[in-house]
Amino acid sequence: MRGACACAVVCALVAVCGALDADTRAAAERHLLALMGLDRRPSPRAAPRPPVPRAMRLLYEGAAAAHSLPRAAANTARSFTHQPSHLDHRFPNEHRFRLYFNLTAVPQDESARGADLVLQRASSDPLRSSSSQRLLLYDVVRPGRRGHSAPLLRLLDSVPLRDGEGPVTADAVGAARRWLAEPNQNHGLLVRVVEDAPTGADVRAPHVRVRRRAGEDERAWRADQPLLLLYTEDTRAREARERGDTPIARMRRAAQRRGHRAHHRRKEVRETCQRRPLFVDFADVGWSDWIVAPQGYDAFYCQGDCPFPLADHLNGTNHAIVQTLVNSVNPAAVPKACCVPTQLSSISMLYMDDVNNVVLKNYQDMAVVGCGCR
Repeated sequence: MRGACACAVVCALVAVCGALDADTRAAAERHLLALMGLDRRPSPRAAPRPPVPRAMRLLYEGAAAAHSLPRAAANTARSFTHQPSHLDHRFPNEHRFRLYFNLTAVPQDESARGADLVLQRASSDPLRSSSSQRLLLYDVVRPGRRGHSAPLLRLLDSVPLRDGEGPVTADAVGAARRWLAEPNQNHGLLVRVVEDAPTGADVRAPHVRVRRRAGEDERAWRADQPLLLLYTEDTRAREARERGDTPIARMRRAAQRRGHRAHHRRKEVRETCQRRPLFVDFADVGWSDWIVAPQGYDAFYCQGDCPFPLADHLNGTNHAIVQTLVNSVNPAAVPKACCVPTQLSSISMLYMDDVNNVVLKNYQDMAVVGCGCR
């Protein structure tokens, strides 16, 4: 069971990290990072750590509750902010601006399953127009040359706007997929806000924030700046999905296996195979500098006897029942069945990568839900 192995590595690393020598501990850490889809331990550049965007916090809370991300097949979400450049000066007005998001840190084995450009509302102003507006989002396929050629733009999304509360989201997955396939052809996104009327005239005061105003406090702008949320699926998650081993499928199988469970005397419950507590504290393995949340999680583990005859609540397979029967007749022939995880759940982790991008990843099979004899 690959899932059981992943959980076992977590438990083993935490339980004995204090007793391991440096080389063995490093090898165990590499093994666990590989299971998490990381080739090495992230080392965020900035200290202190930059704040996590509110949108990513909300995503994390939702993913932790639902054990999934809000895009089909995606198991990873990343947030990106605009990278300022000299080109910004070509867009002095608030209704039109070019946004550049650097996606080169995304691993090559990840495929885009969704991408949202999230814009915050402009502050309420009694003089601000309450007319209907429209947000036009373009992929800059080819930049223009001043005095020679106009840029080649591809319309990605058109979103109606009304003056109000809450962020505005536009679909940018078409551009994200092109950038991941051709990193050198990433020329950014063009955001334009126009009147939602046949004339399509530019607006003076858009309902959303597209650029930083002169003299604006950095902390205030950090909360309002445009954000690109990229949802991806890595190779490990894709292979699991193709095998039909998805969180929903596992939950259904777990519900079918639970069925009816008999009550046993307290002494028997302590001695037979069961789930036992184990809390993984990321500070214990030295990962608290790059993991934002959670600070730790309940991994649990399985321990106990698989006695003959196997009771229903031990979730024994037919093979385990036969093996236990043979062991009861001739203990020297085969050992008893083993107490192992039979139901596992995922956890969501929020962390900073090497370039201070915030990453939200859903890791499958990290916590024991149920134990049984195999």
